[in-house]
Amino acid sequence: MRALARVTAVADSRGGTRLAQVRGEPPLILRHTPAPTGPAVVHLVGAAAGPLAGDDLRLEVEVGPGAALRLHSVAASVALPSRVTAASRLTVTVTVAAGGSLDWLPEQLVAARGCNHVSASTVELAEGARLVWREELVCGRHDEAPGDAVIETSVTYAGRPLLRQSMAIGPASIGWDGPAVLGGAKATGSLLRVAPDEPMPAARTVGPTAVLVPLATGPASLVTATAPDAHTLRAYLGG
Repeated sequence: MRALARVTAVADSRGGTRLAQVRGEPPLILRHTPAPTGPAVVHLVGAAAGPLAGDDLRLEVEVGPGAALRLHSVAASVALPSRVTAASRLTVTVTVAAGGSLDWLPEQLVAARGCNHVSASTVELAEGARLVWREELVCGRHDEAPGDAVIETSVTYAGRPLLRQSMAIGPASIGWDGPAVLGGAKATGSLLRVAPDEPMPAARTVGPTAVLVPLATGPASLVTATAPDAHTLRAYLGG
């Protein structure tokens, strides 16, 4: 299955944000969920099971100058196997203009047994843009070994690389559950905050297996965590 979804947020004349474009295709359905105050809120609704092996899904997000957007999903995504051998793929492309703000807060990705999934996100931030970017990965369903999953994230701020990270789990990734990577943890994730008008926090631990560090190349901090379950991981990451 192939699908493309797009959302564009722009500042309105009253100091708020309006959605100039909200477009989805099954299984990527976008729903505007209006809030009385604050950013424009959009929820990603999965209209079918998956992603399934062989799916090619794309999501494009644009936040204009002075606009504020918060994007959630209504439930976790479960990457599943199918009869085809090709990997399933989700490609997310984001641009945030100067003065714009994006909170990317989807639910977890669950890598079910036998899946082969790649999630690749590219985020381009103009100088003065704000971002909260949360990613969470759960290694298999309850009492299940995971399939193969790769989560790649590239964030650029004011034309300079800010974050490049990749996490690979599953049978195809040697040592993924060893002490140098997950150490047997069931869940892992990160929370990136880009806040150009705020002082950067000092490095510190935020949990027994979670740490916050400031990033050297931009006004940003990163929390990275592992946990025995999705609930504990969310508590470490917040957001």
